[in-house]
Amino acid sequence: MEDESPTHARLADQLGWYETNAKSNQLWFKSLKVAQIVVAAAIPSAAALGASVGVAAVLGSVVVVLEGIQSLFGFQTNWTTYRKTAEALKREQYLYLAQAAQYAGEDREKVLAVIVESLISDETTRWAATQIEPQQPPPT
Repeated sequence: MEDESPTHARLADQLGWYETNAKSNQLWFKSLKVAQIVVAAAIPSAAALGASVGVAAVLGSVVVVLEGIQSLFGFQTNWTTYRKTAEALKREQYLYLAQAAQYAGEDREKVLAVIVESLISDETTRWAATQIEPQQPPPT
């Protein structure tokens, strides 16, 4: 950006964080899915080749564990959410640099700060909501 004001530094820092974590979560998600597909495909192959029932059971268990890890850590959800936030931050950065839309006026630095913090806050709130375990219904 044109200078290193606190707002610009914050935007650059957060954009880097979201891009890095989107890539990391994408890699984890795709790696786990590929592993699941390979192991699941090995089950009928092992059975056809005369492997014991125990081998097929272990392979099936590995598929379940891999899906459980994906579900627990939410790699796909994190990947798409972080990518969406990174793209929104990039959009604001480009508009700011072009002095376009809401950044055409004199208060453009303040407007950028408000919008960047709003995007980050919204994403953090959505993430926090996914981390809360659903409450059990009261006993009847």
